[in-house]
Amino acid sequence: MADITKFWFLRHLRANATAHIRHLNRARLSHDGAGQAFWFRPLNAALSEVPVDDREQPLLFHARTVDFQDVTVQATITYRVADPALAATRIDFGIDPDTGAWRSRPLEQVGGLLTELAQQHALELLGRMTLPQALAEGMAAVRDRITSGLTADQRIADTGLAIIDIRVVAVRAEADVERALQTPTRERVQQDSDKATFERRALAVERERAIAENELQNQIELAKREEQLVTQKGQNERKRATEHAAAKWVEAESKADQQRLLADAEAQATRVVGLAQAETEAARLGAYRDLDNTTVLALALKEIAGNLPNIGTLNLTPDVLTEVLTGLTAGRQ
Repeated sequence: MADITKFWFLRHLRANATAHIRHLNRARLSHDGAGQAFWFRPLNAALSEVPVDDREQPLLFHARTVDFQDVTVQATITYRVADPALAATRIDFGIDPDTGAWRSRPLEQVGGLLTELAQQHALELLGRMTLPQALAEGMAAVRDRITSGLTADQRIADTGLAIIDIRVVAVRAEADVERALQTPTRERVQQDSDKATFERRALAVERERAIAENELQNQIELAKREEQLVTQKGQNERKRATEHAAAKWVEAESKADQQRLLADAEAQATRVVGLAQAETEAARLGAYRDLDNTTVLALALKEIAGNLPNIGTLNLTPDVLTEVLTGLTAGRQ
């Protein structure tokens, strides 16, 4: 909105850079352009303010498809006034010289025009599409159809408008129909989810079975190793017992040989001693062979006396003395 300042019977207008001002003074064009600032007399002036910035017109309307289903279209049209002078002659952009406000609602008129033209093209397109086609391809198709339709529409050009961009953000069916259409997809997704769950469970069972088989194989391998260990221990014990018995046998043979050698040595020593004693006894007996009986008897008594124990008292009978004396006497003779 233009900023107008009052000073007695004069007015001063100051406009923004995005507002195109047309000032007619007594039907003659005095000022024409954006961002104007000037003095004027309200009694002789006719002022128009045409916005030249980009404007957006939201659209929300219902359409019916070829299968008699209702769809809702939500879109936005971006436009601007490309020819402000032409637009000012086709649409009332006049402003009050005292307040600077529009006398009418020109932007609503422009928005209504764009909305009706866009709806006309969209309804014509959606009326030849089925509901699944509209939901699947409707956004791009409606956008292209509205763009081509508005760009080629002569009324848009005659009004001095230019279409900058058209965005279709949604083409939706009624809530219950949309849920019904979503049901097969949801069921398929749920089936895929269940299938994935079953496959995951089957894979888990297969992995558990593989783990159990692996553990069983490990137990079997451990049992075999344990059997080999027991067998090896038995062989080692038997070998150790055999080696121990062999060592004992060798030790026993060694001791037997040693004892045998000792016995042989002792026997040989005994034999030598016996032979020496025999030779000594033979020599001694040979010496006694030439002696008389009395001498031999005396030597025997001497030997016996030397080997007898101590005698505290000796009783000699007359018979013994007689026999001894007789022997001595006979020996002297």
